[in-house]
Amino acid sequence: MQVVETLNDGLKRKLSLTIPAAELATGLDAKLDELKNKANIKGFRPGKVPMAHLKKVYGRSAMSEVMQDAINKTVSDTLDSRSERAAAQPQVDLPDDQAVINNVLEGKADLAFDVSYEILPAVSLMDLNGLPIERPMVEIDEADVEVELKRVFQQSRGYEEKGEDGVVETGDRLGLKFVGKVDGKEFPGGTSDHAHLTVGSGEFIPGFEEQLVGMAKNAERTIEVTFPEDYANAELRGKQATFDVTVLHIDGPKAGELDDDFAKRMGLEDVAGLREAVKGQMRTALDSMQRQHVKRQVLDALDDGHKFDVPASLVEAEFNQIWQRVVHEIEQHGRSFEDEGTTEEAAREQYRKIAERRVRLGLVVAEIGNQNKVEVSQDEHQGALMAEVRRFPGQEQQVYDYYRKNPQALASLRAPVFENKVVDYVAELATATEKKMTRAELAALIQADDEVPEEHHHDHDDHEGHDDHEGHNH
Repeated sequence: MQVVETLNDGLKRKLSLTIPAAELATGLDAKLDELKNKANIKGFRPGKVPMAHLKKVYGRSAMSEVMQDAINKTVSDTLDSRSERAAAQPQVDLPDDQAVINNVLEGKADLAFDVSYEILPAVSLMDLNGLPIERPMVEIDEADVEVELKRVFQQSRGYEEKGEDGVVETGDRLGLKFVGKVDGKEFPGGTSDHAHLTVGSGEFIPGFEEQLVGMAKNAERTIEVTFPEDYANAELRGKQATFDVTVLHIDGPKAGELDDDFAKRMGLEDVAGLREAVKGQMRTALDSMQRQHVKRQVLDALDDGHKFDVPASLVEAEFNQIWQRVVHEIEQHGRSFEDEGTTEEAAREQYRKIAERRVRLGLVVAEIGNQNKVEVSQDEHQGALMAEVRRFPGQEQQVYDYYRKNPQALASLRAPVFENKVVDYVAELATATEKKMTRAELAALIQADDEVPEEHHHDHDDHEGHDDHEGHNH
């Protein structure tokens, strides 16, 4: 075998490879010998077909298989000998001249071809010890527990549609259509064809819900509000806005009391037990939010601490996945990039940077995991599968069967588990400063994290997972 490097530019490589005709001939003889006992040719008993006749009948097709096998093995062996790992499947370019290929198929010539690929870069890890991390500490306020308890009660006792004469009252659950405007112009995120709202929940801008009280089904009203000074979207802070609202339906809460009988229907002994269960759920949710904020800090620190070129092919593949979802969401909601306060060109540039960040973080996370022997156990993998199954109530068996029948899809569930374990490993090495805050302040931190458009990407090569799972909005 002959190897000549014709391109070495950054991560890009191109090689000219030659497989001797004698090597192909040996492979062909072995292939025909396999066929000898299987071939069913009229006039010959099984296993008694002369090699020359076999070559005449099957030689060309067998040589085609031998060539493909030889190409794959040669490329693999060559990369191994060069201590290189291809970022994606190498591209093989065979000669364009059919006469040349015919000579190879007939065993008259060596097989010369080119192979192009990008290599995975060597990742030199930053010092992971002592990274500064702020760890939010949130105490659960008993008043918040009471609010959540009442919300659980309202949701669990159910709602029923009010009659045609019914009007909106605090505690009702509504379906709304609205168009928001600032200075007479619609703004991104201010429009919905069918939003759901429980009046009095405080989910909408201060002053919005109160102005719905007294409206009837199908009634229309223009509501005036002012965005808070600490509103998540900085461009809307302190701005006056109007919302043209239509009430689509009004559902009032069913009759009932928050008492021990209700708690028993929820599977608890009494209201005190229900309160503790609600408090436990709140604690779990807060722990998840705290962990999410720590994870974002870890990933940001890893991104800041590692600057190296990444394979363009991986970035392109990642970008295409992101872009497909972005365009789908835009079209699904009947929006445009201009409605979102940007242009298609600017959005492409933004998401391409995100794709590059994800690929780089993927390589970094993989290297940290590999160097420190972070592994996903079979139990953890199974747990990830069951968690995924539970996301589809009523379709659990179909989802379970899908993953069991699709090894690649099943293997992909390891990725987020692996990443989380690596993040936990880095967080343990970090210098953490505890900061007390309220639940609302933690929620604001999470929202601020999510304002940077990020989202899940792909797996590549033989790494466990190394994905940057960061929710995005656009």
